[in-house]
This record gives sequence, C-alpha cells and structure tokens, in this order.
Amino acid sequence: MKVTICAVGRLKSGPEAALVADYAQRFGRTGRPLGLGPLDIQEIDDRKGGGPAAEAALLRRAVPQGAVVCALDERGRQMTSPAFADTLAGWRDGGRAAAAFLIGGADGLDPALVAEADLRLSFGAMVWPHKLARAMLAEQLYRAASILAGAPYHRG
Repeated sequence: MKVTICAVGRLKSGPEAALVADYAQRFGRTGRPLGLGPLDIQEIDDRKGGGPAAEAALLRRAVPQGAVVCALDERGRQMTSPAFADTLAGWRDGGRAAAAFLIGGADGLDPALVAEADLRLSFGAMVWPHKLARAMLAEQLYRAASILAGAPYHRG
C-alpha cells in the first residue's frame, strides 16, 4: 500500500525536513516487506491565497486515486501507536492500494475536506505547527511499520 503525506507548505532545509526525510527512509525500509510504502510526500504551495478552501482543492488533486484519506485534525480521533499500526494494517489487508494523510496550512484544513475524510486523526488537543505535524506523522508511520514488523523500536 502506497502511503502519501499531502501537506500544505514546503519544508526547506532544517531540522523538520531532516526528521521527515529520515523517518520516510526508515518507513520505506521497514514497511516495504510488509506491503507498506514507499512514503511519498506531496507538498502543496498555494501562493495564490484563498485560504483553506483553495488549499483543499489542491490537496484533493494530490491524493492518489482510490486512496483511503486521513485528515489530521485536532478534533479528530486520538489513538495509541499500536492502534494506528492496526489501522494501517487493516487498510492494507482490506485491499486499499493507497493511503493519504492530509496536513493543512496555518489555518488548518477546510471543514468540507475534513468531512470527506475516512478518518480524522489527532495528535492531541494542542495545535501543532504543520512542520512538526509532518515530522510527527512520518515518525508514527515508521513506528507503525516497526510495530507490525515486530521490531524493538516501539517499547510502549
């Protein structure tokens, strides 16, 4: 199952970009034998403005056809890392060819786009900068693959 992070904004060089690249590579190595990956990152740059509604149109175009869609939203479902791993495995085992994770810009995701998602996922009640959210998601994807592989990375 191909996994795509569709995120508003571009990560330039810096610690967040390094983290995302590292965890994406780890996810690819660990997930590939499990039928997960590679991890593709689609950066959406809405230079024309228009806010979340305009960003939503660009995000929809970045989602692979037929993908299960997960919107990162602070009002979404909170889950443990093992539960997240089980969710990924369920999508994969259910025959989904792709999964797309949506991360909004400074004003969040358009409510209509969030309503269309198959899953709304929260990293807690706090609001996180989109750069950190991307790094946290990449790490959780790697952690999920490690859990499914039985690797010792997750000690929870």
